[in-house]
Formats: sequence, structure tokens, C-alpha cells
Amino acid sequence: MKTPVTPSTAARATADGVPGPRSRPAAGGPGVPGVSRPGRRISRHLPLSPWLFAAPGLLVVGAFSLYPFFSTLVNAFTDRRTLVPGTFVGLDNFQELLHDEMFWIGLRNSTLYVLGVVPALVVLPLLLAMLVQRHIPGITFFRSAFYTPVVASVVVVGLIWVWMLDDRGLINSVLEAVGVGRVGFLSDQWLLLMSAMTVTVWKGLGYYMIIYLAALANVPRELHEAAAVDGAGAVRRFLTVTVPAVRSTMVLVAALASVSAFKVFSEVYLMAGPSGGPAGEDTTLVMLVQRVGTGLTGRVGYSSAISVVIFVVTVGLMLLVLRADRKEDA
Repeated sequence: MKTPVTPSTAARATADGVPGPRSRPAAGGPGVPGVSRPGRRISRHLPLSPWLFAAPGLLVVGAFSLYPFFSTLVNAFTDRRTLVPGTFVGLDNFQELLHDEMFWIGLRNSTLYVLGVVPALVVLPLLLAMLVQRHIPGITFFRSAFYTPVVASVVVVGLIWVWMLDDRGLINSVLEAVGVGRVGFLSDQWLLLMSAMTVTVWKGLGYYMIIYLAALANVPRELHEAAAVDGAGAVRRFLTVTVPAVRSTMVLVAALASVSAFKVFSEVYLMAGPSGGPAGEDTTLVMLVQRVGTGLTGRVGYSSAISVVIFVVTVGLMLLVLRADRKEDA
């Protein structure tokens, strides 16, 4: 017959040096030497676990972003061609840029593109977002319609506009029918550049409209109601309430649109052709990179130097926009 263990017997057993039933260390606990807890085993491998999860993304970024960037930076100081390894030439490529007429034409057109596209892509999507944020019947259809050009292929969009703006296209046919006459949208230097700007603005409206919709959703309605009580009209409420509330978003849109406009390629290439319009007068910097650096005899080193200039200018544009925003905050 077993003797029941009572608190008094457990205390006497402990006092005599015999561990009681509650004083025994648990299996695998800190009291057993040589046995590690599961948490310690996991913690040994924990520092490598985040890198294992991030490795696929890091490999993609390294292979398709970092490596091309540093390779372009190195090639800019060489005379490398498509099938010929280059040798170091220092700043010769950049000195040649200063005397290249096509480089200055491309820089002029890219700068004009920024000046013509960015203001429209900052203001028009905001007005469009204010229009479609209203909860009225059928507004979902218009939101989808305005966003459709964003998801459409730029090649398809460009070809549609070329078909409409051609000398025998839809728009010229209508103009001729009403007695205005044909307009050389794709044959005149400046009209072709403006037509390409129109396509860029039309395609980017929906994208930046979504950004503004997210910003407008955070503007308190009480501000508009208070301004309306004070007698402010729609235009005054827009200037004194809406614009200050979304100013940071406008800065973001300006920065994104500036970089995108300065690196424009597809719209001008599709509408002007590989030659860059009449006598190449509508060539942009990215088109010049493609023209100079491709082919069996492409000058990879020289085109890399142009790419470095594009990178420096785009970073400068972003810093300029951010600096202007900081000055307004101060």
C-alpha cells in the first residue's frame, strides 16, 4: 500500500535533502545540462531567415537594376562598341557630347517635353479627381473610362493616335470636311512634338487621378463646409482648401511626371519614327541613346555617357522639386 504524499511529508523530504515532487527540473529545461531549448535552436538560424526570403527579390534587383546601372557607369568612360571590348578613354565621351548637335537637340526636346507635360499632369488629374469623387449614378463607368488609357499598351495607344493625326486620318478628314483644311500634325516639327505631349498627358491622366483620389479622401469635409459658410465659392474653396490640403501630393505628382517626361521614348518614337521626325528635329535624349547604342556597330560607350547625363538630370529634377516644396513649408 502506497503512502500518500502530503505537504508535511514533502517538506520533510526536502529538508532531508531528497528533492520533493515539485522540485524536480522539467525535461529539457535549464536544469538539465547539454539539452538546449527549441527557442535557442531557432534563434541560431533566425539571422539568415530574412535574407533567404529576400534573396529572390534581391537577385532580380541586382540583375536587372544594379548591374546595368554600374555597367553603364563604367562604359561611359570607355570607347566600347557592341562587339568590341572598350578601353578607358576618360572624359572623351562627355567632351564629344558638348560638340554633338544631336545631343543638344535631344536635350532641348526633352526639356520642352517636361515644361509642356508636367503642368498639365499636375493640374488636370486633380480637377478630374474632384469630378469623379462625387457619388452620383454612373460615376463608376467614368472612373473606369478615364483609367482605361493607363492599362492600355503604349504601342496600341500610339498607333491609334497616329491613325487619327495622319494627313489622311480621322481628325484631318473632319477638318477638311468643315473647310479648315489639313494640318500637318505628324509632318511639322513643333506640331509633332505637341501631339506626342498630348498623347502622354491623355495616357497619364487616369494614373495620377487615382493618386489624387486617395489624397482627396483625407481632406475633411468640415473645411469645405466652413469655407462655404463664410461665403467662399467653388473656385475659392479649391484654391484655399483643396490645393493646400493636397500640396504634398502635387509635389509627388510633379516629381514623377518630370522624370517620366524627361525619359520619354515610346510616344515620340511611334509618332516621329526612328529618324526622329523631319531632319531628326524631334529626337529626344532616350531616342538618341537607342539610335547611337544599338546595332552591330553601336557605340555603347557614347550612348552610356548620354544615359549618365539623363540620370544626372532626372535626379536634379527630383531634388529641385523637393527643394521647392521645402521652401514653401518654411
